[in-house]
Amino acid sequence: MKPMTIKIGIAKIIESGSRSPSNLSQGPEAMESGGLHQLLEKLGCDLVESKTATLTPEEEKEYGAWHRLGLANRHLRDIVADQRRRGLFTLGLLSNCNALMGMLAGHQHGGPTKRPLRVGLIWIDAHGDINTPDTTLSGMLGGMPVAVSTGLCLPRLRRKCGLDPALPTRYVTMAAVRDTDPLEQELLDRTEIPHITTKHIRDLSLVIDLEMDRLATITDTTYVHIDMDALDPEEVPGHGLTVPGGPTSKEMADALEMMFEHPSTSAFGVASYPAGRDPDGRSLKAVYNMVEGVINGLKNREP
Repeated sequence: MKPMTIKIGIAKIIESGSRSPSNLSQGPEAMESGGLHQLLEKLGCDLVESKTATLTPEEEKEYGAWHRLGLANRHLRDIVADQRRRGLFTLGLLSNCNALMGMLAGHQHGGPTKRPLRVGLIWIDAHGDINTPDTTLSGMLGGMPVAVSTGLCLPRLRRKCGLDPALPTRYVTMAAVRDTDPLEQELLDRTEIPHITTKHIRDLSLVIDLEMDRLATITDTTYVHIDMDALDPEEVPGHGLTVPGGPTSKEMADALEMMFEHPSTSAFGVASYPAGRDPDGRSLKAVYNMVEGVINGLKNREP
């Protein structure tokens, strides 16, 4: 039997509309240019395109960082939706987790009809990022993308990103989350979002398959998103928000292989690669380990 060729579309977004350059804003290009094309070729993939969501010159002049973030995410939505309609597997290279809304919106509006698809989310992060303006201690928007995406706060920003309707919280599963603010944890407990623990990941627990099956029964497609701070801090020393107790990239790759064996999973996004703070390439290798796990999972699917 001829080996399956996986057609890949890369979707990038730079700092989600921010005008302030940082090491994270360089992350998408660094992840792609460091050897990703060669890895995909080695794995037998066909890289069809690589596109970057950027603001138009007119949008760049518009006032408000959150407003521009919404506009940038809407462009990302259009890229992802087009790739989905053409049957490409989207690999998201994201400067930070605020790109979540654009990735979800692209899946939501990438179906064969105008009816929005029901999108499931596997959220892999050391943090829940389900803070709202009422629960946050830091005030960081970067701690709110799951809350925004599930309709718990900032509905105008969500709609600006093109994500409408919001995801019900039962469409979400969290993984490796281990650092939450007190009121954020209280909110998380009330949502009853299931959690795949680091131990589940290390053990390749049946819990992973059960969660994939659960999402597949209530949604049309599932997006898997990882922030690099989910990993063991030894592999992401340049990331400013690491938390002890995370899985290694090899452990995560094996768990991702399990996730992507399920036909409901349709895209993978990696956020917050610390470009410029990875002198020995350790974190980049971690990214590529995880991408390899994803591709292996796709190859293992039943024909």
